[in-house]
Amino acid sequence: MIKVLIVEDEPEIAAQVAKYATNNGYQPIVLNSGERVVEVVKLEMPDIIVLDVMLPVKDGVECCQDIRQFSDVPIIMLTAKKTENDRITGLQSGVDDYVCKPFSAKELMLRIKAILKRYGKGVEITNTGLYLDKSGFSLNYQTQTTKLTNLEFSLLSLLMQNPGRNYSREQIISLAYKNDRDISDRAIDSHIKNIRKKFRSLGIEHNLIETTYGAGFRYVPMP
Repeated sequence: MIKVLIVEDEPEIAAQVAKYATNNGYQPIVLNSGERVVEVVKLEMPDIIVLDVMLPVKDGVECCQDIRQFSDVPIIMLTAKKTENDRITGLQSGVDDYVCKPFSAKELMLRIKAILKRYGKGVEITNTGLYLDKSGFSLNYQTQTTKLTNLEFSLLSLLMQNPGRNYSREQIISLAYKNDRDISDRAIDSHIKNIRKKFRSLGIEHNLIETTYGAGFRYVPMP
């Protein structure tokens, strides 16, 4: 599951961001000061960090500079400062994005999704809490996780990137298995069957992969 480290000393803001992170299928980790940020990053290895500038003990800029000594984890900086010089200081310290307070938690989640996609952390995140995790080759739904084989992951990744589009078995072999062209039509059917089982194991009853007879398969998101 994608981990989001939230470093924010205002409890209401931290709680709101954590709630939205959970609702989007992430695992939030919350700190209220900069004191243990470096320690927690090394221990938990978060996939992205939401970092406030004004923090007790150690400010966000200093935390960011310390993190950049050993990690390129994406960082979004939160600040009440809105001047150009403040933004430049934040960007120069190594942050990936800069969000000024007050901000919308929903907008922050969209920025997180965009950065994770850019870094290759996942294929798709939906407002239903369903997430395909590239780093762990797993399928996450709300608080549950199931592992996928490499071939299952490649197939599901292709379908989820283009919801509603039909893919024939030949197209799946060509696009999803570029380096393994010995995959047969029967193997594709077997992978689809196993992926459907894994959806059900997560408590998802909606048929997310539809068979379009004579055309192949397509991914249909939950309503």
